[in-house]
Amino acid sequence: MPIVKFGTLADFEQDMYGLKNQTGLRVKPKQINLSEEETEESDKNKNSKILMANLGMMVGYEKGGMPARNKKNFRSTESGAGMTQAGVKAYRRMNPGSKLSTAVTEDKPGPKRAARRKSYCARSAGQMKMFPKAAKDPNSRLRQARRRWKC
Repeated sequence: MPIVKFGTLADFEQDMYGLKNQTGLRVKPKQINLSEEETEESDKNKNSKILMANLGMMVGYEKGGMPARNKKNFRSTESGAGMTQAGVKAYRRMNPGSKLSTAVTEDKPGPKRAARRKSYCARSAGQMKMFPKAAKDPNSRLRQARRRWKC
């Protein structure tokens, strides 16, 4: 979980109560329900538990966002389908900690990227079996992407 540093107490309170995350997007606050045993604890302990839960919610973000489906972020089918470099950057901004990267298109990739290509080609070969109609069509997104990855 990333650590967020605040410059001043005012910054902390703005983020805490304004519920802003690092991307500037607003997130929904989570309801925190305390059990009966916890309600018997001192007010100081309750407040610290609520504060920690809110900090976890604030630092954790709500993941799963995708960038807009436009020409900047995604390739057309004719140009090999998949995400562009700008699309990958947008996705990684929306999903901190993501390791998404672009297609391996170079002729002699390094060992890690070559392994990634081999893995993609194996997975997409399974898609060819599952979708024989797309496998027969040379202009399908699946076939175009496999051609771009040099499978």
